[in-house]
Amino acid sequence: MSLVNKKTRPKMLNEASLKGRRGYLPPLSDVPPTTAESLIPSAYRRQTPLNLPELSEMEVTRHFSALAQRSFGVDQGFYPLGSCTMKYNPKFLETLPRLAGLQDLHPLQDESQLQGALAIIDLAEKIFTAITGMDAFTLQPAAGAHGELTGMLILKAALKDRGEADRDLILIPDSAHGTNPASAALAGFQVQKIPSTEAGIIEPEALKPYLTPRVAGLMLTNPNTLGLFEEHIREITQLVHQIGGEVYYDGANLNAIMGWARPGDMGFDLVHLNLHKTFATPHGGGGPGSGPLGVKAHLAPYLPIPRVITTGEGYRWDYNRPRSIGKVKGFWGHFAVIIKALAYILQLGFTGLQQVSADAVLAANYLQTLLKEDYHLPYDRTCMHEFVLSGLKDNPAGVRTLDLAKALLDYGVHPPTIYFPLIVNEALMIEPTESVTLNLLDSFVVTMKELAAKAKADPEKLKEAPYTTPVRRLNETEAARHPILRW
Repeated sequence: MSLVNKKTRPKMLNEASLKGRRGYLPPLSDVPPTTAESLIPSAYRRQTPLNLPELSEMEVTRHFSALAQRSFGVDQGFYPLGSCTMKYNPKFLETLPRLAGLQDLHPLQDESQLQGALAIIDLAEKIFTAITGMDAFTLQPAAGAHGELTGMLILKAALKDRGEADRDLILIPDSAHGTNPASAALAGFQVQKIPSTEAGIIEPEALKPYLTPRVAGLMLTNPNTLGLFEEHIREITQLVHQIGGEVYYDGANLNAIMGWARPGDMGFDLVHLNLHKTFATPHGGGGPGSGPLGVKAHLAPYLPIPRVITTGEGYRWDYNRPRSIGKVKGFWGHFAVIIKALAYILQLGFTGLQQVSADAVLAANYLQTLLKEDYHLPYDRTCMHEFVLSGLKDNPAGVRTLDLAKALLDYGVHPPTIYFPLIVNEALMIEPTESVTLNLLDSFVVTMKELAAKAKADPEKLKEAPYTTPVRRLNETEAARHPILRW
């Protein structure tokens, strides 16, 4: 993708394409042109030849290898992206879905030939149920936000069956992930923002005025997006249940509590998990993700079809679910991701999952304690897996969080999440995860303190960072509003 306007882009003097170069010569078509024309309607036939570049195999290989070396991920360096749990992905997990007995399956094979795959799905659902305290799970949703939407559709269907379709309001904290209100709105609900207190959490007394007969449910995560545990969570869920609402748990931050606390025991009725966050499967462009959804028993009849059940003859798909919301994903979910997540859990065991959460919380508090010497910490209390800073303490030259984030690139560190949550001015949201070593944490602290010193000594230079990346600082506003998406 070019970020330069094509009309003003200078003529390239080093275009690699030359007529006649090639790396592979495909066989000639054995279909006569007249036959092809009779088989394919003219409206679907290309009228002019494709203007493709002509390159040798070596040139193509070097081009894409060079691009790959410019990419940054958890395998290249520290990735403290707050709210997203960018943990290291163990490489042995990648080998498992490629085993012949799994990779060569087709989802439309007869059930008798899929018993092992169905057993994996059944076991994964049972394990996720145990970890979260839910009663039933579906593995169909393709990502976290897709799990949220599935949960909202289930809630809408349940309300309709109860004759309570007039409940059209979802309550969401002002610190919530942006996908929460989007998912609720896409399912047809209205959204009401709930303000956080000065302590960064939801207080029961502050919630009560919003609990009207229109409320269908409350969506939140615990710990919340500020990295703080909602200490009144049991009272909050009870208040919502008393007025007939349901409570939805955004599983983005489960990495902080798994093995120690369960959303189901806190009073949540629906839970989605981010397998690509909590359970060490690749995230983002290296995905795909996966967002399994768990529910309490009273909502289980609405889960997507088909469901895996066991009979005397083994496992089979059950489509006889008259109250189901139907399918939400082609086939049965991202099966390869489920295999990786299941293997990760089985390798660690219960005590291993506990250690993951404990180490993640320890790492975050270690960084928070050291960095608050130079950066504002708006919520100065023990955090969970992540914390949010609010710019520099001593900052007469007005160095912004964006400047700090860009400068981190010169140190080989992916910037933390910035300007989110929206309720924190100049937010810098840091989540180290359990897979980061103490040496790396210390190195990050040194880097952040160096940036704080540079902000005083030479702020204008810091405002022009980065200096060592293939592309310098871009006009991101212009790129977002007027993107050029093709060459």
